[in-house]
Amino acid sequence: MVRRVAVIGAGVGGLVSVKCCLDEGLEPTCFERSEDIGGIWRYTDSKDGRVSVYRSVITNTSKEMSCFSDFPCPEDFPNCLPHGLLLEYFRMYARHFDLLRHIRFKTTALSVRRRPDFATSGQWEVVTETDGVRESHVFDAVMVCTGHYQEPCLPLASFPGIDTRFKGQYLHSREYKDVEPFRGKRVLVVGIGNTGGDLSVELSHVASKVFLSARSSTWVFSRVSDHGFPFDMVSTTRFNHFLDWLLPSAVTRRIRFRKFNSWFNHANYGLASTKSSYFKVIINEELPFCLLSGTIVLKPGVKEFTESSAVFEDGTIEENIDVVLFATGYIFSFPFLEEPVRSLFDDNRSLYKCIFLPQLEKPTLAIIGLVQLTGSVMVGAEMQARWVTGIFAGRNKLPPASRMMADVLKKKPPVKRNPSERENLKMSFISYTDEIASCAGVKPNVLRLLLTDPRLALAVFFGPCTPYQYRLVGRGKWSGARDAILTQWQRTLKPLRTRVVDDSSSGSSGWRWMCLLALPVALTAGFLLSKYPPPGWSLRAGPQL
Repeated sequence: MVRRVAVIGAGVGGLVSVKCCLDEGLEPTCFERSEDIGGIWRYTDSKDGRVSVYRSVITNTSKEMSCFSDFPCPEDFPNCLPHGLLLEYFRMYARHFDLLRHIRFKTTALSVRRRPDFATSGQWEVVTETDGVRESHVFDAVMVCTGHYQEPCLPLASFPGIDTRFKGQYLHSREYKDVEPFRGKRVLVVGIGNTGGDLSVELSHVASKVFLSARSSTWVFSRVSDHGFPFDMVSTTRFNHFLDWLLPSAVTRRIRFRKFNSWFNHANYGLASTKSSYFKVIINEELPFCLLSGTIVLKPGVKEFTESSAVFEDGTIEENIDVVLFATGYIFSFPFLEEPVRSLFDDNRSLYKCIFLPQLEKPTLAIIGLVQLTGSVMVGAEMQARWVTGIFAGRNKLPPASRMMADVLKKKPPVKRNPSERENLKMSFISYTDEIASCAGVKPNVLRLLLTDPRLALAVFFGPCTPYQYRLVGRGKWSGARDAILTQWQRTLKPLRTRVVDDSSSGSSGWRWMCLLALPVALTAGFLLSKYPPPGWSLRAGPQL
């Protein structure tokens, strides 16, 4: 029987894990090596080796889509939060649920090992160090919440000459904090993920020239969607998710590409082609203008480096490069886990539901937050923690190890990708969160809502898939969830209306007509899903990955 739980890390995953343990009547102890909560979201400019965001970071996902499911962000907070405000929200959450007394700060987890009687007890020995003093603890279960931004991926071998001939400076984006060291320099940014795009734009304001090297097709979209609403609130809906299942993939791709190109033609900018089979999507409002104004020059992949130049795959050369900034991602690692356990997985697809190791005799080790979603990972980590603590408490059950292993092998990519590529971690936000919610018994039933609360059902199906939806039913049901869903647009508009203008034309009658038209669509969708469930769906559970 699980009672005492060790939580490694006090970032987002650690906070929700401590809270969920308390909800289940468990006794969590969280070990955090730094002096405060927040993980990577707590900015620091020190050289202590801790990974943190850079000074100018603002969230890509909106506050309504990223908040904890039973603790909405303050309505006066902006929709996309600077890291300082997000950290303040974490502090509010920790104070509200009295989490800090369960966290031991400045305490490093040195090792996590199975006890000799693990096959029967499922217990772990955790060795920690605080101010040079080591302690050994015995826990019934362990939740690892260190995330996937741990060790920088710096593939120097893929860039001949960078560490032998190149006389300039090179560094990983982990070391970047602000623009000052790059003022007046010619900078090459390697990698066009969200970080590479953000840093290129920021550097373009002070550098003499910025070159951005991209190997894959990249579609760029803005956090600001049609009519000024947050993009994720408009796009991440159960209705859109249903259309993705209903329509052929070729059609949905064409619709998506057309939407991206409606902002600007990506082929004209050398970013992406509709014929590309492999592509990535990033969020950046300023990158197109920087390319248009020439403050950023887009280049293909780097072939090699000379003493002061970069030679690209198309044969072009850029001279007098002062700094090369690698935005090439991270490699996750768990150095504190004993080697027989650590070697059992090389990415999250080696884990059952991206959480559990099927090979262990007892499911008392959970990896929280090792997943990258098309939406907020905060929401995914909270859902993982709710399900895991339910299993630890004996309420939820896992299938036999053979079934878990078969599920892992079925979903594991056949070809091992380059560790700098994040595709093996990325999953559909609604698909994955619904899957874990189904396991935990907290996934909302839209058909049932249509019969009992049509207004709420329409908001759940056609509106943004906000975290509050997972507090409507089941264990942890929150009495404020319904109101939070029905007022989510009010909290979205609140921080924008600092100057009120008269707009009498936007009355509520249009919304009422839309609801009347949407009702038969929702009923039809529900009927189709109940009569012809897609592969991996159950009528009660919803989509399964």
